[in-house]
Amino acid sequence: MDTIAKIRQMAKARQKTIALPEYEDSRTREAARIIEQEGIAKVVLLSPDKVAPQDKERFIETYYRMHQAKGVTPEAARAIFEDTLYCAAMMTREGAFDGFVAGAVHTTPDVGRASIRCLGVEERIGIACSCFIMVVPDCVYGESGTFVFADCGIIPDPSFRQLAAISVSAAELAAKVLGLVPRVALLSYSTRGSAKGEGVDKVTEALKLARQMAPDILIDGELQVDAAIVPEIAKIKYPDSPLGGNANVLIFPDLEAGNISYKLTQRLGRARALGPLLMGLTKPCSDLSRGCSTEDIVDCVAVTAIRSS
Repeated sequence: MDTIAKIRQMAKARQKTIALPEYEDSRTREAARIIEQEGIAKVVLLSPDKVAPQDKERFIETYYRMHQAKGVTPEAARAIFEDTLYCAAMMTREGAFDGFVAGAVHTTPDVGRASIRCLGVEERIGIACSCFIMVVPDCVYGESGTFVFADCGIIPDPSFRQLAAISVSAAELAAKVLGLVPRVALLSYSTRGSAKGEGVDKVTEALKLARQMAPDILIDGELQVDAAIVPEIAKIKYPDSPLGGNANVLIFPDLEAGNISYKLTQRLGRARALGPLLMGLTKPCSDLSRGCSTEDIVDCVAVTAIRSS
């Protein structure tokens, strides 16, 4: 069974309820039809009429209390909840939904703000970040062409502490959603001291902290990408690496590298890119690229359903 089919099958077994607040988008509506037809999850196209007026008032008041210290006024809170994206996030917070998926219409910053402000950040991880599940056809690298790439959507220039948290979050997602034994590579332009620089230092510090945070996760760095995913190159550049050139979770040193890499892999390698999957929050949710397909929405709903278990 291929990766996408496996994800859908796992979601079917859970029958979680996922909100789709972009109810007017044609791709989203078609995705909802497919999801219901295939029994992947229970989906709610969250139009304004499906939000009870008394619930909306409660969301506005709750949001205002949560963020008034940061300058949010009652009027600003009321305006925000004219967008069903924020209603979906608050209803997920309260347990009415198991998760939500948006981003076909909204930008990543839009979805990220709603998610962080309404759901809050998981204390153990301490940051909101994101990853993509990449499925590359006819590929022998990674897990038969399946990878997790992080962070490709949220944190522009992560500190070493943030990079460690991203690594742990991505590894845990790979294990839960894909059933993989994660093999995590912290990527760089250097392989184990072959070059110097502040960027290299950041990655080496992140490795130390990630190993402290999650000692059971197989992780190594700093590694150039060929040393991370090509066993023959790993034998030449770093024969003592515990990854042995078999990494399936790739951690990029900054957002530019991550975003460029996932889009190149998607377009030149004809890969499926599921995400950005938001991590580090108290409840699961997924962003989408505004260039997403109907199938992308279906599969992000399936991933969100699995993560909510």
